[in-house]
Amino acid sequence: MDHGGHGSQDHGGHGGAHVDHTGHEIMFRNRFWVSLLLTIPVLLFSPMLQNWFGFSMPEFTGDRWIGPLFAIAIFFYGGVPFLQMAVPEVKNRRPAMMTLISLAITVAFVYSVFALFAAPDSGFFWEMATLIDIMLLGHWIEMRSVRQASGALNELAKLMPDTAERVTDGGTEEVPVTQLKNNDLILIRPGASIPADGEIEEGRSDVNEAMITGESKPVEKNPGDKVIGGSINGDGSLRVRVTATGEETALAGIMRLVDEAQQSKSDTQILADKAAGWLFYIALAVAAITVVAWLLAVGFELDVLQRAVTVLVIACPHALGLAVPLVVAISTSQGARHGILVRDRLALEEARLIDTVIFDKTGTLTEGKFGVANMATANGWDEEQALAVALAVEGDSEHLIARGIRQAAEERNLTPPTVNNFEAIKGRGIQATYDGRTVYVGGPRLLEMLESDLPDTLRQFRDDAGAKGQTVVYLVDDTHPVAAFALADVIRKESHEVVRRLHDMGIEVAMLTGDSEAVARAVAEELGIDTYFAEVLPEHKDRKVAELQKQGKQVAMVGDGVNDAPALTRADVGIAIGSGTDVAIESAGIILVRSNPLDVVNIFELSNATYRKMIQNLLWATGYNVFALPLAAGVLAPIGILLSPAVGALFMSLSTVIVAVNAQLLRRVQLGS
Repeated sequence: MDHGGHGSQDHGGHGGAHVDHTGHEIMFRNRFWVSLLLTIPVLLFSPMLQNWFGFSMPEFTGDRWIGPLFAIAIFFYGGVPFLQMAVPEVKNRRPAMMTLISLAITVAFVYSVFALFAAPDSGFFWEMATLIDIMLLGHWIEMRSVRQASGALNELAKLMPDTAERVTDGGTEEVPVTQLKNNDLILIRPGASIPADGEIEEGRSDVNEAMITGESKPVEKNPGDKVIGGSINGDGSLRVRVTATGEETALAGIMRLVDEAQQSKSDTQILADKAAGWLFYIALAVAAITVVAWLLAVGFELDVLQRAVTVLVIACPHALGLAVPLVVAISTSQGARHGILVRDRLALEEARLIDTVIFDKTGTLTEGKFGVANMATANGWDEEQALAVALAVEGDSEHLIARGIRQAAEERNLTPPTVNNFEAIKGRGIQATYDGRTVYVGGPRLLEMLESDLPDTLRQFRDDAGAKGQTVVYLVDDTHPVAAFALADVIRKESHEVVRRLHDMGIEVAMLTGDSEAVARAVAEELGIDTYFAEVLPEHKDRKVAELQKQGKQVAMVGDGVNDAPALTRADVGIAIGSGTDVAIESAGIILVRSNPLDVVNIFELSNATYRKMIQNLLWATGYNVFALPLAAGVLAPIGILLSPAVGALFMSLSTVIVAVNAQLLRRVQLGS
């Protein structure tokens, strides 16, 4: 792909991770320094500069050849790479920046060699030499910027170890990672990199997934949990059954997505490509008009050729070709560093226009699992005692209610007391002996069986929970209800902040759920959500997106990417959240590695910052040419203002450097602050 002069070479401006920019960077750096040293005698022996600055060099036989000979060396050493890189552009009939540079330095070189014999004082070897120096410097800075922009991706590639320890009948064997196959059992020692995606069969450990998910806190892993290749094992030893290797791993998927994103074109980038193409033809037209106008004004003079060369030098769309690709490379790597994977550049660009965000409730705004949303006690019991006894009675049950109580107890670091004589009461609950008394945990049918009356505090609690569509279970001591637990799909603690921050940005928040009206209303009221749609079947979610779009709203849909696929596709921007290792979700333009809805706010912040940088760079690159081209053509010549090729090259490269530095400032954007 072409970025105004970078598409026809591998050193192109898209900053894709599959391109190694290091070689080009070193080549441009070395040629710049050598050419700069060779330029010193060219400048010192230039009659024009000696005249300007009032100095002279010692005279000796052949001194007039010093400058030209060094300049010719610079042309063949520093200038030839530009000529070589112009060849594909000419072959493809898509002339761009390299063609312009080649044309400018070739014309300058040929003219100066001719002038050496025809009019010795009118050549501009020194201008050609400084032009090549400045072009080399600009390219060196550009290559360095692109390499740094792709650095995050290269760091990801380094995460995957070269070898793995495969478990065999007789112990373990060290094998190259490339030889691992699905279902292999591998040993992960403490502190080692995990070589492939897999599922833990034995062992417990904390795994650092920061480079992949952006989550700085190590994640606790137990048997049955999935691990991601490239993450770092903590202090425990793990045995992992391989589920994906090589190109199928999450890490490979992430790298592929970031690479695709850096290469996919956005509207602004297409605009930059068009501008660069037009600028080439404008440059040739202005150069032709310049020659004709000056020929008519002063007749054939060597200055006429100098004007044409200056126009071609200044018109090089170097800054324009760099304006968008650099921002693309930096923004996608910045996003990846924060767990935001951009599949479609257009999605990130359009995110700044969004005025309504629809969240799928379950698993996005909520945890997607039952938990204790609230509790109340009576008859002299306190919450911690009641929760600890309920935990003990439920034991190791895997029932949803038991899991919710267990999680609530773990969050409070409660230790269950000793209970015994467990007995399940079919369809009603469970009973056990605690402190010599019989205690029960169950729902309303348990109370019916025991003919227990709820005290006023628990009755009010039950009514409030029922209005929110929550399930209530009771702890009964003998026949006296002493505690009530309201269980619901627990709202994520980040959900309150994400709604508040989106409102602060002027964005409306809507919610989709298949749950009942009561549950949807309760969640919407607690979070301050503007609109909610309840009892929506998965296949009808996209209709709700379309409804809002018909009202003229720009809609982003945030879902888990599974049953939300039609809605994600229908939305102006589809955001898949909490995809974990499944990064290849085709329906979403943007994928969030973490299950953190707050990252949605980061998308809008990154989108706004990226767009601002693109527009600033485009305005600078094109605005510079708008002013520089007429000056180069000589419209102000009557009042004595003329741009020489060297000064033109200096200004052109200055605009390139400014664009590169401005793009780098995108790194300073603090996401999630």
